[in-house]
Amino acid sequence: MIQCIRTYHLQHKLEESFGLSQWHYDTRNALLVEVVDDSGASGWGECYGPSAVTQCVIDTFYAPLLLGWDPLKNESAWQHSWRASLDFAMKGPMMGAISGLDMALFDLKGKLLGVSASELMGGRVRDRVQGYATGMYFRKVDEKKMLETILQEAGGYVDQGYRALKIKIGKNRVFDKLQIQTMRKMFPEIKLMADSNHAYDLPEAIQMGRVLEENKYAWFEEPLSPQHTSQFRQLADKIDVPIATGESEQTRWGFQELLSKGGVHIAQPDLSYCGGPTEALKIRAIASSLGINVVPHAWGTMLNMASAAHFLASSYVEPGRDEVEEPLLELDRTPNPMRDEMYAVSMEISNGSAKVPTAPGLGVEPDRKAMKTFCVQEREEYNVSKNLSYVD
Repeated sequence: MIQCIRTYHLQHKLEESFGLSQWHYDTRNALLVEVVDDSGASGWGECYGPSAVTQCVIDTFYAPLLLGWDPLKNESAWQHSWRASLDFAMKGPMMGAISGLDMALFDLKGKLLGVSASELMGGRVRDRVQGYATGMYFRKVDEKKMLETILQEAGGYVDQGYRALKIKIGKNRVFDKLQIQTMRKMFPEIKLMADSNHAYDLPEAIQMGRVLEENKYAWFEEPLSPQHTSQFRQLADKIDVPIATGESEQTRWGFQELLSKGGVHIAQPDLSYCGGPTEALKIRAIASSLGINVVPHAWGTMLNMASAAHFLASSYVEPGRDEVEEPLLELDRTPNPMRDEMYAVSMEISNGSAKVPTAPGLGVEPDRKAMKTFCVQEREEYNVSKNLSYVD
């Protein structure tokens, strides 16, 4: 049974901030979850979202619900958590909390059964997953200098073996157009994608989509606000570049509503936010029923990255044929010591691809000593006989 649940709010101050269309980062935050059973085995998960808020949610609400639970019953643990908070937590940080707990239970279940996460997800069909480098963020410098820096950064990824790159757009349309065109000119054989982080209204997105189309970009990510899901269909009718979105969406019901309206060609749930691996498998089934491929959003540390790798290792490409283009794993390449220096066991990444871990569970393990360098708040809940309940 689950004996203890610990959460670790981690933080790192960046030497140089970086930005996207909505804001600039000068500090990275992460929330890791550790679920320990009565044998002493630990499973690890990660939550995407506001770390301090999500930590409080786990510590005060979900952890007391799950203490004493059978860790092999991860599906029923998910349903129990969902029902307990259905009245007020269908989306948002509370679902982010469920996601991290579910990931930790998935890791723990794999360790207890001696199988990898991809086997629990249906069986591995590939041992390596090709990656695309996420980077090329905005800097607080003049645009000419910034474009030079972006091109230099992109060239470094190509030298490392990456054959696919994703840039940030949404600064302003003049710069965006110049960046899109210059990247294609500099890297004519590289697969390029662009992410605006919902920077545009519909007319602007149509205009920028046509620029991406002219320059043969592989997808247009988050072109519109997630509040206006009906506009994706309108945008898709006007441009001939695939539309990718979904990192802000959660649960099978959220993705059912998003995808059934049409216009989205690539679904991008984040396993540390959408409801966890358990829910991501249901989202994949819904997307498959609509002929849509799933390419997870993967931000954060090695746990979330490994979860996405296992997910893609067990994925089939829709609709399928003898020779298909392999799915791509998002590999954030921006500076992050909590991803690169905090794990005793990491996922092997080389020549632009990731080796899917074969060890039981997720196959990556945080280094507890290294974690202390970044930990600003640790909390734990031990097994108790009562559960929390909320009655209105």
